[in-house]
Amino acid sequence: MTRIRAAVLGSPIEHSLSPVLHRAAYRELGLDDWSYDRFEIDEAALPGFVAGLGPEWAGLSLTMPLKRAVIPLLDGVSDTAASVEAVNTVVLTRDGRRLGDNTDIPGIVAALHERGVEKVPSAAVLGAGATASSALAALSRICTGEVTAYVRSSARAGEMRRWGERLGVPVRTADWSEAAAALEAPLVIATTPAGATDELAAAVPAAPGTLFDVLYDPWPTALAAAWSQRGGKLLGGLDLLVHQAVLQVEQMTGRSPAPLEVMRRAGLAALSGAH
Repeated sequence: MTRIRAAVLGSPIEHSLSPVLHRAAYRELGLDDWSYDRFEIDEAALPGFVAGLGPEWAGLSLTMPLKRAVIPLLDGVSDTAASVEAVNTVVLTRDGRRLGDNTDIPGIVAALHERGVEKVPSAAVLGAGATASSALAALSRICTGEVTAYVRSSARAGEMRRWGERLGVPVRTADWSEAAAALEAPLVIATTPAGATDELAAAVPAAPGTLFDVLYDPWPTALAAAWSQRGGKLLGGLDLLVHQAVLQVEQMTGRSPAPLEVMRRAGLAALSGAH
């Protein structure tokens, strides 16, 4: 029996939950001849790895720092991925083409929709890294008004305003020292590294809206815990990870719908077992 292969690439990669999620989906879908692995690959090694992929390969998931580096190696890129110049999904077609997409953006939207957040009049983004641009792209689909981005440098502020112009989102930037004000927004998307928002936990308002904190380890963050204690609606990094992985599984396997709940349970089990 010929094995069909897929994998996640990145650096560092050892803590990626993607194999857990994809393998759970394959089991549920009866895809016994599919395998999903992880490879420690940096930008320098990526061209050689991609060039060596044979016909047994169906797809790749990409994490940092490869989401932009892979684009020149592809035969085509979806409009969604092109909008933020970031590819996290590569589908290898039977005729040998390598097609890139970004499932983070619709994954954010799907996770919010699942929790009843379909339209908001305004929003706040904490941080200005790669995930922040995907957050802005997602907000272009659900936010009807202004997005305020809270950043630590004027250079990053300029980047976020440029992303807003490109994505059709009105973006106002504010200094990180004012980040407590972000928590008054009806939707807050935190895209910062672990520990960066801990200082904001004491500033959670009495009646918070929705917080989407893209971290999943450690979880909950201090901000997420305080948000939940105040009764706010809370989404975490596992919500994003599962929803974007569902879309990857569907694209790579051609099977739809992917088993969302099975994948979520597998992710929760893996996280609980890691602590």
